[in-house]
Amino acid sequence: MMKKSTFGVALAFIAAAAGVLTAVALYLRRREKELDEYERLLYSDNDFEDEDDDTIYEPIVTEEPKAKDGEEDDEEISF
Repeated sequence: MMKKSTFGVALAFIAAAAGVLTAVALYLRRREKELDEYERLLYSDNDFEDEDDDTIYEPIVTEEPKAKDGEEDDEEISF
């Protein structure tokens, strides 16, 4: 017959092993769902292009040209 302390250790070991297996099973289940979602998005026929995409492109504002040689510029150079 087993001692009470040996039985307690064996019971604790079995409970710990069951906890680890449960945690691994839950992790793998969640990971599989994430991978399924990724594959669904990756291989879907939707190109993620909205047909009602009314993007408005505004012109780029450029700086005024600098003064040419011989012309004075009103701006002072400071260091």
